[in-house]
Amino acid sequence: MVMVSACKKDLLNIENPNTPTTDVFWKTEEDARRGVNSIYAMFYKPALWSRWIYFRLDLTSDEGFSKSPWVELADWTRFQYVNYNFGEGNVFTWKDTYKAIFRCNQVLDNVPDIEFENQEDKDRILGQAKFLRALHYYYAALLWENVPLVLKSSQPDDLPLQNTLAEVWAQIETDLKEALDVLPVEWDAADVGRPTKGAVNAYLARTYMQQHKWAEAKVALDYFFTGEGGGKYSLVANYQDNFTHTNENNSESVFEIQFSDVNKTPEDGDGPSQIMSSQRAQFFAPRSIGWSDGQARYWMVDEFKKEQTVAGHLDPRLRYTLFYPALEADFGDKIYGRSWTWDANEAWFRKYARDYFRNNEDYYAQNNYRLVRYADILLLYAEVLNELGNTAEAVPYVDQVRNRVGMPAFAVHHADALQGVDAFRERLKVERELELCGESVRWADLKRWGDLETPEKVSVVAERDPDFNNFVVGKHIRLPLPQIEVLNNPNLKQNAGY
Repeated sequence: MVMVSACKKDLLNIENPNTPTTDVFWKTEEDARRGVNSIYAMFYKPALWSRWIYFRLDLTSDEGFSKSPWVELADWTRFQYVNYNFGEGNVFTWKDTYKAIFRCNQVLDNVPDIEFENQEDKDRILGQAKFLRALHYYYAALLWENVPLVLKSSQPDDLPLQNTLAEVWAQIETDLKEALDVLPVEWDAADVGRPTKGAVNAYLARTYMQQHKWAEAKVALDYFFTGEGGGKYSLVANYQDNFTHTNENNSESVFEIQFSDVNKTPEDGDGPSQIMSSQRAQFFAPRSIGWSDGQARYWMVDEFKKEQTVAGHLDPRLRYTLFYPALEADFGDKIYGRSWTWDANEAWFRKYARDYFRNNEDYYAQNNYRLVRYADILLLYAEVLNELGNTAEAVPYVDQVRNRVGMPAFAVHHADALQGVDAFRERLKVERELELCGESVRWADLKRWGDLETPEKVSVVAERDPDFNNFVVGKHIRLPLPQIEVLNNPNLKQNAGY
């Protein structure tokens, strides 16, 4: 002890050059680039887009459910929330959401003081940070709603104030508008995957639509049709190409996460060997292939089979959307190269599975996850036009999506949907399901349409998904805040009903 007390303090505090502190970082353009790149690395965290967020966005909706032997995990897909501190259902996603926001704030706080040779490069780094902060707050708004807006680099002893959902939406709008001013229409090949003006407008439209700001949403979506983005995006001929690793960043891609199987390691920290792949397929795959913790509701198979193509065939989207008992008989597909015996009403999500080139799944799926596709943009535009009273103008945008897979013109089979705004909206709900099933948009859709706002409406959803018999109106529209956050921060109040 005497020897230690005699040592100079600076001899004990040896800096690790591989972990620079803020005192020596944030000095150069390269520091700024590294800082913004660290935000993208958050996509690879299991709590976010590598694994657990799909349980909240896909399985909690009426598209999916869980029969996992891990009972608490399954309970969190059927609105049976007992332990608000359950990591995989709540806390981990909250934690990593704010870790991502912290990284955005670090860039936004420090990069303005760095000198750049080219102002445009600096602006684009700041624009990326604003877009990514908005993106993470967008999903926080969908899941928890009343979350703290942390807009500066935080400290461990901070006690942020809680914000209302309206305030969160307003901040998302602000970040996206500022990002829109500086981000490009297109990046060069070396930077593919960074947000473009198209990606910003897509999330701006989504944000407006969740608030029923239809006129503002139309302005954002006009970008794709009458603005700079007109002619830049198009539907790919082969529907399956939207979910494989062989045709990524194609003409239909508006924004996608760039997954990779380069690092086949269990490391999910922040080191150079961290995992950069998707684990969705491993957790959603059929029995004996993956963990089968997430399944699809069978009602969707029946919905696909209600209407045939112009040539009299089954909707080809069914083939690439779901695994189900009659898949081989219907389309000739040997699932993962083997035969199966399933219950008559069982189904699994096929999108992003890798049965198209291998016989098993693992934690290292390299398929990029398409957060926004042009097909979604077309259907969102149709929805906005309809809500603004322009139902007839909306039809061609739905027809583009239907025509790609050989379905008859909308007016041929669904003339009754043209009778008014409400009728069109009800049919559009089906069109979105057929096109976008399993793509993490359904929870936002149900909330936007008001289908979870009254017991009568929830009972309709429960006919498709019996887990909604547990749904309490006014409560389960949002997740509980992690209880540990509420206990540690007197400025937080637990969400209503919890």
